[in-house]
Amino acid sequence: MSAAPFRLDGRTAVVTGASRGIGAAVAEGLLRAGADVITMQRGGHAAHLEDVARECDASLSAVAVDLASVDSIDRACDEVLARGTVDVLVNNAGIQARHAAEAFPLDEFEAVLAVNTRAAFRLAQRFGAVMLERGSGRVVNMASLLSFQGGLRVAAYAASKGAVAQLTKALCNEWAARGVNVNAVAPGYIATDMNEALLDDGIRRTQILERIPAGRWGNPDDLAGAVVFLASDAAAYVHGVVLPVDGGWLAR
Repeated sequence: MSAAPFRLDGRTAVVTGASRGIGAAVAEGLLRAGADVITMQRGGHAAHLEDVARECDASLSAVAVDLASVDSIDRACDEVLARGTVDVLVNNAGIQARHAAEAFPLDEFEAVLAVNTRAAFRLAQRFGAVMLERGSGRVVNMASLLSFQGGLRVAAYAASKGAVAQLTKALCNEWAARGVNVNAVAPGYIATDMNEALLDDGIRRTQILERIPAGRWGNPDDLAGAVVFLASDAAAYVHGVVLPVDGGWLAR
């Protein structure tokens, strides 16, 4: 093990969906661990990341991408790979849609799976191929509590995140012996824009809080350490894990 196993100095990490919330927190965590970071989303990354990058003397840049479009993903990957080595991929970006299952619009169902699952797979394919050639790399997918549970009114999201968990294990089985670690983080109930509907529902918010042993909803910063760990040498023998970061929700 290296002298600083949790450090990422000299490595480049790609993070999708770093404009706000968990993605921005993860990008900040990677920067503070010494990595250079390239973010991929429709627009720019969170503004405060520029200050963090200067503070850490790290490189930060953004590449525009529409994760619903495979052509857009491939163009963005070409741009990133033209810049140099990618050591870490964090498939963070995701979207949500809430409807009763019997009335769930099929186009919205397909859109959620396209961004949450298909895009994660395509990005893993593109960047993973280069990692495999090199014999080293890290892929960290963003799963969910709904990789384990069904949820309510979120059939598409549950299906997509169940698929992400299984994709993580499938890629692990093929890539672990070839030097690429593939793992996932499963956030619990985190106070982000995606959970605004739950946070605005006083009854549901209280029901959720009462089940969390930690006694609070999570914050985006709570996810950064788990991702940095899985991206680092400290996790060299960690493969195929779906790591809950949920305040103890699944233990209740």
